[in-house]
Amino acid sequence: MKIVILDRDTLSPQTVLRAPSFAHEIQSWGRTAPEQVAERIVDADIVVLNKVKLSGEVIAAAKNLRLVAIAATGTDNVDIAACKARGIVVSNIRNYAVNTVPEHTFALIFALRRSICAYRDAVRAGRWQEAQQFCFFDYPIKDLAGSTIGIIGDGVLGQAVANMARGLGMRVIFAGYKGHSGLGSLYVPFEQTLAEADILTLHCPLLPETRNMIGAAEFALMRRKPLLINTARGGLVDESAVGPALEAGQISGAGFDVVMAEPPAPDHPFMTLVDRPNFILTPHVAWASDEAVQGLADQLVDNIEAFVRGEPRNVV
Repeated sequence: MKIVILDRDTLSPQTVLRAPSFAHEIQSWGRTAPEQVAERIVDADIVVLNKVKLSGEVIAAAKNLRLVAIAATGTDNVDIAACKARGIVVSNIRNYAVNTVPEHTFALIFALRRSICAYRDAVRAGRWQEAQQFCFFDYPIKDLAGSTIGIIGDGVLGQAVANMARGLGMRVIFAGYKGHSGLGSLYVPFEQTLAEADILTLHCPLLPETRNMIGAAEFALMRRKPLLINTARGGLVDESAVGPALEAGQISGAGFDVVMAEPPAPDHPFMTLVDRPNFILTPHVAWASDEAVQGLADQLVDNIEAFVRGEPRNVV
């Protein structure tokens, strides 16, 4: 059984990928460029990838391919229809980030709500000495207790964020699907969520109907000037509209861990915002605690072993 790993470098170097328990050959590549994919998987039985794109054309040329094991939850980089047509099983990773992503979400919330980065930079620049007293009040500081958090996405991660928020004394509301009504008492209509939230946090997949779900029109509905947090997927927010929303005071701050194109180009709109005290951009690491990445790697090998046993799991 030949296993080809296309982008091992997307898992941290300290992460252990244990050897599968069946007879196998492994060929591991740190990175794979688009033009290298077809050649590298041409005789593979199992392909392991994280962010490498697997097109229908490439899949058609890999005559031995039986399993695509995705080292992530998202599957939009693999042509699922082409795999289904060939009878190729596609598996993914589930529920491994239930602690790390919510914790990173709240790290961004705390940092922005209390202006942590702004005060750190001010101290570094000598502002404390300049103030000539025990403290200074250059940037806003707000409690989380009593505030309203609007959560877009009610899956495992959205629910975990909600539990943390309730523990902090926050009011939790889950947004209904944009453009839909009558979803029941568990949901607040999308536009009403935008209007009532002090913090908006995204935990939904990137789909055609969620792409650019927040843009200029939605920012205009945000009466309470909320923080906007995105640790889910790049493309959920119109990234060109974030800077104008900050400038206009429609939102009080923004924290992003994801961008549509990663890494962002030097002229990406976010790169002009990184020196602002109320904007934080982290490099898609909300998922990447040591514990979470090791759990992902263990689940990845579990998926492969289950497939070889004839008991495929986490099938997309």
